[in-house]
Amino acid sequence: MIKRSAQLKWLAGFIALLWIIEGVNQLTGGGLRLYGLIPRHTELMYGVVTAPFLHGNVEHLLGNTVPLALLGILIIQLRPLAFVTCFVILVSGLLVWIFGRMSIHIGASGVVMGYWGFLLSYGLFTRSFKAVAFSLLTILLYGGLVYTLLDFSRQVSFEAHIAGFISGILCAWWLAKFRPLIRRKKRGGKASD
Repeated sequence: MIKRSAQLKWLAGFIALLWIIEGVNQLTGGGLRLYGLIPRHTELMYGVVTAPFLHGNVEHLLGNTVPLALLGILIIQLRPLAFVTCFVILVSGLLVWIFGRMSIHIGASGVVMGYWGFLLSYGLFTRSFKAVAFSLLTILLYGGLVYTLLDFSRQVSFEAHIAGFISGILCAWWLAKFRPLIRRKKRGGKASD
C-alpha cells in the first residue's frame, strides 16, 4: 500500500500542476483551451487526457480546487488516489469523447464528480464500516453536487459531470471486486469466492 504521506504529496502536486497550467493559460490569453476535449475527432483524442488540466478561468479552477483537495484526502484513506484519478480521467474522457456535445470540454469538474461517485459507492460495494462512514461524510460535505448532474446549461459540460460520476462508480466497483482477489493471489490463497 502506498503511504498516505506520499499520496498527499501526489494530490498537492496534481493541484499545483492545475494552477501552473492555468497560469500559462492566462499568459497565453486562454490559448491552451484549444487542447480541450472535442468529441469524436480522432486527431484530437489527446483531449481525453488534457481536458481536466484546462480551465476557463481562475474562478473555474478555484471552484474545482477545494472539492478536489477534500474529496481526494478522503479517497486517500481508502485507496490509492493516483489510480482513482487516472481511471476517472481516462474513462470519463472516453465517455465524453463518445457521447458529448460537439464543443470544447475543459475542467477538472469531471474528476471532482468521479471522486464523489467513488466515495458514495465504494462503501456500498465493500460494505466496510470505514468506507460506509466515508460515504456518509461525503454526502454531508458535498451532497449538493447531485445538482451538477442535472445542470444542462449550455456553458457547463454536464457530460463531463455525468461521465465523471459514472467512472467513479466503475472505479469503486473495480477496486472492490478485483483488489481482494489480487491480494489473495499474492498471498497464495484462493482467488475465487
